[in-house]
Amino acid sequence: MELWVLGTSAGRPILGRNVTSVALQMPQNRGTFWMIDCGEGTQHQLLRTPFRLSRLEKLFITHLHGDHVFGLAGLLSSRSSLGGTEPIALYGPPGLRELIETTLRITETHLGFALRIYEVGEGVVFEDDAFSVEAAKLDHRIISFGYRITERPRTGALNVKLLGEIGVPSGPLYGKLKAGEDITLEDGRIIRSLDVVSSPIPGRVIVVLGDTKPCNSAVELAKGADLLLHEATFSHHLADKAGEYGHSTAVQAAETASAAGVKRLLITHFSTRYKDEDLEALEEEAKTVFLASDIALELKPYKISR
Repeated sequence: MELWVLGTSAGRPILGRNVTSVALQMPQNRGTFWMIDCGEGTQHQLLRTPFRLSRLEKLFITHLHGDHVFGLAGLLSSRSSLGGTEPIALYGPPGLRELIETTLRITETHLGFALRIYEVGEGVVFEDDAFSVEAAKLDHRIISFGYRITERPRTGALNVKLLGEIGVPSGPLYGKLKAGEDITLEDGRIIRSLDVVSSPIPGRVIVVLGDTKPCNSAVELAKGADLLLHEATFSHHLADKAGEYGHSTAVQAAETASAAGVKRLLITHFSTRYKDEDLEALEEEAKTVFLASDIALELKPYKISR
């Protein structure tokens, strides 16, 4: 799995930085990618990546401020014009359905695929046999969600060498043991799956937060995550302004990461007052609290390993 940050600018794009959007490359056997937010210009950014719109499976919207949604209708229209036919599931706060359906209607945009819109609340908003997605409300000027994407554990490895030594014939019996079933051999011996299969391999956890002030729900949502993407709109010198506008500083993002015990923090959503050469200072501020902090770089793949 890889996370690509397609935009790191807050409010509006500037030269060299686009507004908010994230792409998440799903495991190879799934063959798809997911997105979180879709600010203006997102489809231009996607053209500079390996992602194909036809493989977009799900799109999660954190909140309805323009820098997070103004690219959505255009992206959906382009996917249709490119021949995309597989359905897309779109998740987000109340008002998302009205925004999309009204825009498509008055622009007479007709999609060639099914668009399934889910206006979500807190709790699990999606799950299948491989992943679950949980949403939690944050503390912003309007309803803003964070999303916790959790990969289910993978079955442990089968100890083939041991099975050979104790005389278990390869074939269907191996499959039963791998699936957690105990087996009985022809000579009456019982082989327990627990004895020949290693512990389950934990799944990966990725947490992407919408705009927010520091809050307990952000910490709870991010608990133990492999990767946390957190806004850091201002430096700590502007903490009062951050609070006034419902945002966080780099230090506050790092404090959330530390309290949640995450493995890695990426900070993003930088105020346009900061030029590229200023971002290193924001990173250093975060590192004073949480060492495993980095500024998110646009169009750089961040690998998320098991």
